[in-house]
Parts: sequence; structure tokens; C-alpha cells
Amino acid sequence: MTTLTEADALDGLRDALDLLKDREQVAERLLVSSAKHSFDPDEELDWDAPFEEGKWFWPPELVSLYDTPMWKRMSEEQRILLSRHEAAALASLGIWFEIILMQLLVRHIYDKAATSAHVRYALTEIEDECRHSKMFARLISHGGTPWYPVSRAHQNLGRLFKTISTTPGSFTATLLGEEVLDWMQRLTFPDERVQPLIRGVTRIHVVEEARHVRYAREELRRQMVTAPKWSQEFTRVTSGEFARVFSVAFVNPEVYTNVGLDKREAMAQVKASAHRREVMQTGAKRLTDFLDDIGVLRGVGRRLWRSSGLLA
Repeated sequence: MTTLTEADALDGLRDALDLLKDREQVAERLLVSSAKHSFDPDEELDWDAPFEEGKWFWPPELVSLYDTPMWKRMSEEQRILLSRHEAAALASLGIWFEIILMQLLVRHIYDKAATSAHVRYALTEIEDECRHSKMFARLISHGGTPWYPVSRAHQNLGRLFKTISTTPGSFTATLLGEEVLDWMQRLTFPDERVQPLIRGVTRIHVVEEARHVRYAREELRRQMVTAPKWSQEFTRVTSGEFARVFSVAFVNPEVYTNVGLDKREAMAQVKASAHRREVMQTGAKRLTDFLDDIGVLRGVGRRLWRSSGLLA
């Protein structure tokens, strides 16, 4: 009796984006890329250089209050200070998310062959995420701002999600956490208005995250073709709920208090801001288009994505 390999079983299977790619071939290419284009932030970046006077810590157009009535009343110094705290809050959010991602990756490979390229790449990605989390933590400390943890409710939701998430749900959440920030960072690292250290951090993150996005996209395509129907539907619902959590966690209200602004008024203006809504939807569009193509944005899940503000 002949036993079919996974490659044989998937041969000829396709989704709306064409034939599924071989898992091992994708992983081998990503391993080669990792060997060529990986960075040690402790050595790569100049942590001793002082911040430059008058430069931003995040592009002003990406700061949450940009173009609101409150923004127009703020001095330039206060706007730059807000960008400093929001950069720290996003780095804090990134650490929270990457710790979740590392646990999801370990769960994903737990019962897979340790000698496979697919598992070796997952371990390589975990190495990347460890460096990223340490880099973000060092950036927060260097910037002289507080660490901005997510709310207790979101910490507990993250703990629950890590426990109950299926494989396709894990990779959908991975892409949500990576692609919106990636879009923002691609605007940040070439922006000469921004502090050199911030640009260096975002450049490293963009280069290495491109591999992580490729790995997650290919695996999610595979899962949405091969997973049981209940798992696919569960992914639609849980990803929509995670989008709602993520969109709220993206702005930490304490940044406003720490720069001398009224927290409630600031949050209300951010919520009402057409510019902010466009930024978030534009940042998520590449991802939502992909998820729509492979069948994630359907039914209740789609309605949840709309309520998150990330889907127009």
C-alpha cells in the first residue's frame, strides 16, 4: 500500500489565488533569505547617539490625533512629544503581540517533524521575534517614556486566544498584528523627518517581517483549503473579534494623559477622525483584500471586521 505524502495530497489543490505552494519549498527559500538578511539590533543601531532636536518619533500623519481640532491647538513641541509616547506605546503593543505570536508558533510546530524546513523556519522566526521584542524594549527605555501595557482585559483575552486558537486562526491573527504595523513602518523608515534610531528600528523590522508575512500567508492559504469546515468558520469569527481588540489596543489612552491632554476628549476626537479611520483602513487594506480572497471575511466574521473599523 502506497502512503501519500503531504505534497501528493495537496498536489493540484488551489484557492482563489492559484495553486497552493509546497510548504517545504517556501520554507527553504525563507531560510536562505534569513541567512542573508538578518540583523542584530544591538550591533546594527547606534544606541548612544542623542535624539535630534525637532525630529519626530513617528510620522505626524500617523499620530492618532493628526488633523483633529485638538491637534490644531497643540504646539509643535507637544505634537512631537505625543509622537514620542505613541511610538513607545506601539513598541509596547508590538512586544505583547510578538510574545503571543511566539507561543502560537511553538504550538503550531509541536507535533511536526523537527527536521523539516517548515519547522526550522518557524524556529528561525521565533529567533527574529525575540530580537524584535528586545529591540522594542530597548527603544522604550532609551526614549525615556513609560512602558505602555495593553489593558488587563486585553491581556486576558490574549491569554484566552492563545489557548483556544486553531492553526488558521493563529495565522490570521499573526497577519493582523504584522501587516498594519508593517504598512506604517514602511512609511516611517525612509522619512527624514523621523529620528534616525526610530528609522533604523523600523527598517530592521520591515526587512525581517516580510519573511514572516510570507510564511503566515502561505500557511493560512493552505489551512483555509484543508481545515475542517468548523475550523474555517471559527477562524472567521475569532479573527473578526481579534480585529476589534487590535483596533482598540492600537491607541493607548494613557499617552494623552502623559503629554498633558484630556484623555476622554482625545479618545473621542480620534474615534471621530475621518483621517484616522482612513489611515487604519489603508494600513489594513492589503491584508483585508487577501483575507477576502481566501474566504476569511464572510458572514459574522465580516461584520466583526467592519465594526473594528479596519474594513471599509
